[in-house]
Amino acid sequence: MVFSSRPGWRARRGQAVGSPSVERPYRVVVAKPGLDGHDRGAKIIARALRDTGFEVIYTGLHQTPEQVVEAVVQEDADALGLSLLSGAHMTLVPRIVELLRERGAGDVLVVCGGIIPDADIPKLKELGVAQVFTPGAPLPAISTWLREALDRLQEGAATETGGAD
Repeated sequence: MVFSSRPGWRARRGQAVGSPSVERPYRVVVAKPGLDGHDRGAKIIARALRDTGFEVIYTGLHQTPEQVVEAVVQEDADALGLSLLSGAHMTLVPRIVELLRERGAGDVLVVCGGIIPDADIPKLKELGVAQVFTPGAPLPAISTWLREALDRLQEGAATETGGAD
């Protein structure tokens, strides 16, 4: 648990509360929103991210958008990975992104994976999804992309606040 008197405060990678010299790994929530009951891919992604140094929280199946966002906020996540196979991505993802913003977690990096038609990918990115991974994306490429994207966000936050890690 992270404690702070500043609302919206989030520990950055490389910065732990009370001890700037202690690094923490990036924290990623992997979620299965909606009624989709197939979670093999989400579990494979969660394990691959864990094996490359991420701290991963898997929410389990059949999560509502509200439950997903609550997990992100409670876990102080740096990123949210949404696994979607049911075809409900254009309903669930906009609601999740909206709820993240309402809860002050609009800076959480959102990525999607699963069965998502090519025509919907630009629409999801317009909503704020940073990247969409479709079946066949190599696991090392996913973890490398995620780490580099979070590093860029962290560097941007450090520049905005005048701090450095």
